[in-house]
Amino acid sequence: MAKRNVKIWYDAEGDYLEVIYDQRSGYFRETAADQVTEKVDEEGEILGFSVLRVSSLTRSPLEVAL
Repeated sequence: MAKRNVKIWYDAEGDYLEVIYDQRSGYFRETAADQVTEKVDEEGEILGFSVLRVSSLTRSPLEVAL
């Protein structure tokens, strides 16, 4: 199985984490969790996700279906 590169970016000032699995063009859309958006392509395939207010996740993990 071929390995893929994953892009992980954290902006401490904005308290924002972004993880991208695939560098293709797409757009972010909301999920059931207000802190999480998912990046998808035109067919709806998930390319990555982002998390807002990452520092607030100190008491329990955030769980969301992508």
